[in-house]
Formats: sequence, structure tokens, C-alpha cells
Amino acid sequence: MNLWNFLVQNRLDIADLTLEHLWMVGISTLIAVAVGIPLGILIARKPLLRNPVIAGANIIQTIPSLALFGFLLPAPWIGERAGRLAILALTLYALLPLIRNTYAGIEGVDRAVIEAARGMGLTDWQLLVKVQLPLASSVILAGIRVAVVISVGLATIAAAIGAGGLGELIFRGLAMVSNTVILAGAIPAALMALAADVLLGWMERRLAPQRT
Repeated sequence: MNLWNFLVQNRLDIADLTLEHLWMVGISTLIAVAVGIPLGILIARKPLLRNPVIAGANIIQTIPSLALFGFLLPAPWIGERAGRLAILALTLYALLPLIRNTYAGIEGVDRAVIEAARGMGLTDWQLLVKVQLPLASSVILAGIRVAVVISVGLATIAAAIGAGGLGELIFRGLAMVSNTVILAGAIPAALMALAADVLLGWMERRLAPQRT
């Protein structure tokens, strides 16, 4: 059976697995954004915390994905549910680009702009919300872009613990020694990553400060 026939005959199953994949990536990215961006802001405000926080995120990145899933299995209320475990693991992997880019974006704001804002009487909170975050938004979005693309790829590994997603087809194809089944999972995952990269890249360019 060729790839096209397989995709047509199994389109409903592939659609379900694609939705599972999107769910894991979407939820984990939202959680990572909710944690990573505030951490990036924190280390920009508290330089003493920068090295410990970034080092911790770096260490997580060095752990092989399957090994991280194994480490999290004993966790109460998480290891019992493969979906929760996969989302937690993807969230942890997505933190580093979000923390780094948020920090880099805030630190990259022109000091003259900051001094001018302070001269206008803005408080630290107003400075952050009205000046630093808007000017850093394109850099922060670049971190989200990297995190999403990483998560789409790593989510295929989640099938190894029964969390579903397009990885199921890849592992099934490996067991069957079938390139057709492997490609049926790999191609939609690759297209998903490319679509996310193109869309977020376009948004990133739109948010970038205009040079005069």
C-alpha cells in the first residue's frame, strides 16, 4: 500500500491523533508561557537569580526525552496519567527558550528609552508593561516559536508511554518495519512544525520594532 492510499483509508484515525498531538503541544506551550515569561522577567529584575534559573532550565534540556518521562513516572497525580506526564515533560523542555528570550528581550531595550520613560515618571511596573514588554515582544515571540517547534517534535516521543499523538503511527511503523506507517505519522508532525514556524515567524516580524 502506498502512502497516499494509507492516508486516505486511515484519515479519521490520523485526524484524531493529530488533534491529540495539537492538544499536548498547545496545553504544554500555554503552561510554559505562563511560567517561563514571568521567570524571564524575574531574572531581568533580580540578576542574582539569573544563573541558577537558566542553569536549571539548561539541565532539563540535557536530559534525554525518554529518560525524563521515566523520571516523572513516579510523580503522584502525574505519572498515573500518560497525557499529564507528557504535557509536564513538554512544558519543562519549552521553558529554556522562553526564559532566555524574555530576559534577552527586556535587557535589550535601549537604555535611553528606559531613562526617558523614568523621566516621565513611570513606575517600575508601568515601565515593564508599557515600555519593556512591548519593545521585547518580538524577541519573546521568537522564544515561543522555538518552544512550539521543539514541542511538536518531542510530542512524538510521548507515544512511547501511551500518551497518543502522531508518534503512535511512528512507533507502530517501526514495529511493523513499514515506512508508509512511519511517514503517515512523521509527515503531519513535520507539516505542523513548519506551519507553526511560518505563522509565528510572520507574527514575530510584525511585532519587531520598525527601524527608521
